Amino acid sequence: MRAWPVLGIVFIQSFLLLVHGFLYWTWVSFCGLPLGLAGMALKAAILALACSFVLGALLSFFFSGWLVTAIYRIAAIWLGFLNYLFFGACLSWLSWDVVKFSRLTIDRPTIAWICLALALAVGVYGIANARRIRVRRVSVELPALPVQWRARTALLASDLHLGHINGIGFSRRIAATIARLEPDVVFLAGDFFDGTKVNPARLAGPLKQIRPPFGMFFATGNHDEFGDTPHYLSALKGAGVRVLANEKAIVDGLQILGVVYHDTTYPIRMRTVLEAMQIDRGTASILINHVPNRLPIVEQAGVSLQLSGHTHGGQFAPFTWLTRRVFGKFTYGLNSFGKLQVYTSYGAGTWGPPMRVGTRAEVVLFRFV
Repeated sequence: MRAWPVLGIVFIQSFLLLVHGFLYWTWVSFCGLPLGLAGMALKAAILALACSFVLGALLSFFFSGWLVTAIYRIAAIWLGFLNYLFFGACLSWLSWDVVKFSRLTIDRPTIAWICLALALAVGVYGIANARRIRVRRVSVELPALPVQWRARTALLASDLHLGHINGIGFSRRIAATIARLEPDVVFLAGDFFDGTKVNPARLAGPLKQIRPPFGMFFATGNHDEFGDTPHYLSALKGAGVRVLANEKAIVDGLQILGVVYHDTTYPIRMRTVLEAMQIDRGTASILINHVPNRLPIVEQAGVSLQLSGHTHGGQFAPFTWLTRRVFGKFTYGLNSFGKLQVYTSYGAGTWGPPMRVGTRAEVVLFRFV
């Protein structure tokens, strides 16, 4: 079993080397190899960038500090650009075939520079788009909702991924946004932390300025269980968040439930956890479940509304398409599974490349009607 992580690292690194090799080959084929020191510098840069993400990711799990943060940020940003540079390189070859077939008078370097510019432009847009956090407002009707909850608001924030990319400044922005919206209750649907080596108390600290009348509630996502989970949860509790670890809380008549991520990965365990909560089917209930899965089990348990994140909507194309193939309509938005309603958020933060193309960063403000 211990060999699997090593094999995974070797596979990822080998794949990245191949992709970078393809970019180098494409560039040299279309524009030629620079002479002298410039050519050597290009080879060295390609090799360094090819190894940067694996190195940065490994360092981020064991160390903290400005140097680790800088390495990881550069590597993550480059990984995002690499995605579009790869497609730009493919487009270069396809464009050249079209030019030859149609006998146009466009030379190979011009084609390469145009495709490079397009790839870089999409990457820059993705970074700018990811930093803009929208507020999505959704009205939701829950059967058997306690009358006192009508017209109240609840805020959902998921997938902040606080760590070496989204740091204390990002945490303050999220907290300020929540405070400005003045929700009655706040739900944090997992992946609050990125799973890397950080000071969790400092990153969670801005939540202390938020004082919703009916509290803040959290259940873990997969990234919250990658790193030092006890310290993560302790930091959230210290910031005034109630951590629901397979627990039910009754708040002014409303049932609020939370399941830990690793228990949701096993259907039998998930069913057992929900049965142990003794959900009252005669009163509305809201479940925080990081991944929009186990929906037949959740519906059978009598849950009214499940709040999820995890998917990021694929975060940026073409992974948006792949994610939609996996989660279907539950990739994003408010949908129904029988009597169960499910809201999946794109999330507020990003994982890996800090880019969003085809999705947007969001927090969601629900109004109960």
